Amino acid sequence: MTTESSPLTIAQLAELAGVSTATVSKVVNGRSEVSSETRAAVEELIRRHGYRRQRRRSAPTTLIELVFHALEGDYPVEITKGVADVARRHDLTVGISDLHRDHTTADAWLDGVLRRRPSGVIAVFSGLTEAQHQQLTQREIPLVLLDPADAPARAIPSVGAGNWNGGLTATRHLLELGHRRIAIITGPDSALSSRARLDGYRTALDLAGLPADPQLAGCGDFLIEGALTEAHRLLRLPDPPTAVFATNDGQAIGVYHAAHQLGLRIPDDLSVIGFDDMPSVRWAIPPLTTIRQPLTDMAAAATTMLLTLAQGEPLPQNRVELATELVIRESTAPPKPSRA
Repeated sequence: MTTESSPLTIAQLAELAGVSTATVSKVVNGRSEVSSETRAAVEELIRRHGYRRQRRRSAPTTLIELVFHALEGDYPVEITKGVADVARRHDLTVGISDLHRDHTTADAWLDGVLRRRPSGVIAVFSGLTEAQHQQLTQREIPLVLLDPADAPARAIPSVGAGNWNGGLTATRHLLELGHRRIAIITGPDSALSSRARLDGYRTALDLAGLPADPQLAGCGDFLIEGALTEAHRLLRLPDPPTAVFATNDGQAIGVYHAAHQLGLRIPDDLSVIGFDDMPSVRWAIPPLTTIRQPLTDMAAAATTMLLTLAQGEPLPQNRVELATELVIRESTAPPKPSRA
């Protein structure tokens, strides 16, 4: 007799569903020759009870599923490079999914993943619900979160960057140049990385004995357009900032455009620092000072963790955090004496 919390074997699932073990096996293995009604019934039993394999797979499949919150800008390219490099060395294929910034599509995406049965899943700047994580766990499909949008549950492995330290370092750089009116354009409040970078900014100001002026905090969305709007507001203040910390490089480009539209020169009239160090920003005019987030290395670390889990081995640690570093180019300089 089984309970709601007891994982079932194929034979037990077949008995409850009133079908053959061969039919259940086809559902579990993602094969198509099963009616939609039967598939739905078996999937519901697996969701309720779980599924216990009677023997471990002799080898993982050759697919790594890489799912993005959104395929926009340079960010996914840098992540994919890191995953593909590790996958290539292990003769694995990388499949890419895009949630189009809409987490309500995750269930449809997950159904496809369960049919494909990859070696594992890397979810980027995203997160899965507890129920979705359970479905992957029940199918023995490991999950690693990369640059998670929110603090992951302790049991879910994750890889991130030193976002707090990056925010601290960016703000300290501007302070050391002599800036005291330092604005920040954050990412969305819901993003863990955005909150950490904001906390680092506030800490740097506090250590310098400067109050954080609410007027100098703009809320962006990690996109150029949102930062353009916020930068216009900031730069039109009666006492405008002499420097702006944009919490990703895309937002820094938005600040560049706002400054140009208002007739300000970077860095003569306004210093700008970004976050990420995407390849394109070294070609901005002037080249952007930024905080380097090692996205390719982070992706490689996440893939290595995933392969360890797929081989049934324990991880030495569930959370890996790689260091950020300041990259000084030409978009930051001391403020004009009259605006110091």
